[in-house]
Amino acid sequence: MLSACLRGHPYDGIVRSDAIDVDSYLTQVPEGRRAVLTELRDACRSLLAGFAEAMSYGMPAYSRDGIAEIAWASQKRYISLYVMRADVLDAHRGQLAGLNVGKGCIRYRSPAAVDFTAVRSMLTAVAASRGPVC
Repeated sequence: MLSACLRGHPYDGIVRSDAIDVDSYLTQVPEGRRAVLTELRDACRSLLAGFAEAMSYGMPAYSRDGIAEIAWASQKRYISLYVMRADVLDAHRGQLAGLNVGKGCIRYRSPAAVDFTAVRSMLTAVAASRGPVC
């Protein structure tokens, strides 16, 4: 189940996958994005201990207690990282300067724009946070 940040919002331009699992999803993404998305997945799997990885709304999502707190996707024009904890995203906005950042979504225009130091810091903060999901 995705948090309220994502449910019920129109997604113009989203490339929604019909993959049944994350391995299949990664075989479907463009070659030029596969390495960075695999690294993103590896970071999620190593830093989000106790979270379940699954496909939700056509994208990989990481849930705790049945609620997705992190998701990511290869969109038509960017790579998106959904951080469904407003406190974590707000605390990291300074590290995301120059990126398109919305209420719960970070949009990377190119694989090279993904700063894994910031991503790992956000994932670590999400894992430590037990407050409400947006």
